[in-house]
Amino acid sequence: MTTVHAPATFDSLNPATDAVVGTYAVHSAEQVEAAVARAKEAADWWASLGFAGRAERLGRWRAAIARRMSELCAVVGEETGKPAGDAQLEVVLAIEHLAWAAKNARKVLGPRRRMPGLLLSNQAASVEYHPLGVIGVIGPWNYPVYTPLGSVSYALAAGNAVVFKPSEYTPGVGKWLVDTFAEAVPERPVLQLVTGLGETGAALTRAGVDKIAFTGSAATGKKVMAAAAETLTPVVIEAGGKDPLLVDEDADLDAAADATVWGAFSNAGQTCAGVERVYVHQRVYDEFVAKVVDKARRVEPGRDYGPMTMPAQLDVVRRHIEDALARGGKALLGGKDAVGARFVEPTVLVDVPEDSAAVREETFGPTVTIAKVADMDEAVAKANDSTYGLGSTVFSKQRGMELARRLRTGQTAINAPLSFAGIASLPFGGLGDSGFGRIHGPEGLREFARPKAIARQRFPAPIALTTFARSKTTEALVGKLIAKLHGRG
Repeated sequence: MTTVHAPATFDSLNPATDAVVGTYAVHSAEQVEAAVARAKEAADWWASLGFAGRAERLGRWRAAIARRMSELCAVVGEETGKPAGDAQLEVVLAIEHLAWAAKNARKVLGPRRRMPGLLLSNQAASVEYHPLGVIGVIGPWNYPVYTPLGSVSYALAAGNAVVFKPSEYTPGVGKWLVDTFAEAVPERPVLQLVTGLGETGAALTRAGVDKIAFTGSAATGKKVMAAAAETLTPVVIEAGGKDPLLVDEDADLDAAADATVWGAFSNAGQTCAGVERVYVHQRVYDEFVAKVVDKARRVEPGRDYGPMTMPAQLDVVRRHIEDALARGGKALLGGKDAVGARFVEPTVLVDVPEDSAAVREETFGPTVTIAKVADMDEAVAKANDSTYGLGSTVFSKQRGMELARRLRTGQTAINAPLSFAGIASLPFGGLGDSGFGRIHGPEGLREFARPKAIARQRFPAPIALTTFARSKTTEALVGKLIAKLHGRG
């Protein structure tokens, strides 16, 4: 008698209650390879639709998400524990990005003429962008709609098929998105789902995709890159952050304090571009800190933000708080008893040494450090003294643009929290341990396409250089021409 083994599965849990909200397959390497093979066939069909055909179908999907937003928000809430309003916010932003990508793909990726130059003026020069083929997207759990769709939407609009591996903490969100896409685009498996743990994600990097888009920690991003390097598969990495917020002496302190509290504590601090460090001009430091503490006291875990989605992160948050206090820091709110079994109370830390874990490492929890600086030069220097370089925020009435340009980050918001994330035309990405490459905006569309250069001869060149019949007279003429054109310094 042959024993039939059930396929491996894993449960998705509600982090607020540990209730099982779904059971999903752990897809094997063979199953992932089969999905990629199906995607390669679907990619040819999807690319053949052209920009208009794809935009029409992506419009159907966008409309379905918008109509059924409450349904999707409920799935997000079940798997992350975040409040309905926070779930709605990320879905709304994801819809905006999907709409922009579909609408602007032709303008960004369509054929463009280039000047051929004087020597090759007989040529017509152009460049256009072709789809890469199949994109593997490995998504995170903290924003399981907005973040992966920042890659999925742009990859699809550029003409690629996508195999999507959501986080093992939010597989239901991934399934909902893929299922609704299949309803809008039933013809071919252009967007497919694979579920599982880290091994499934590793299998996707080795399955023959044409590019990997990964969002997660820097440590896991390095593993993804190493696996992709085996087949020279290109990657775009959106890793963690330790984002600073700068408060100048002329800042609107109420607005800056509100942005700090929102940026640090929304989504339980589980935001890669959230506010983790604040540097405040000494002239307004005391007043600013008082406003932050006053606003933060009104923030209630379980009402204003959800639990820590990944239980292991509780230990990281606890370690950072304890290290900060042991090194001489003070907790004006929260502190060593802030970390509970599921939730973390808002924690405001001051006088924390710059070389402490709470300042150097990504906390990814509802804590924030606030430091006094003599001036904005010191603020910029300390903000830039980090291995991360994702996002940043500046509050200043007079020097906002100047300070923003000096910050070593991929994007900066001035006088508002995280505004760059909601503007679909702006690229998003980091440097250093925050990764590389860009999603969103024109750069995000080009991230999932390959440039194709074409030179077409319109008529024979009067001066033929690329032939063995080239004469000494021609060489002398070219020499004189170049000297006349470029010889003057």
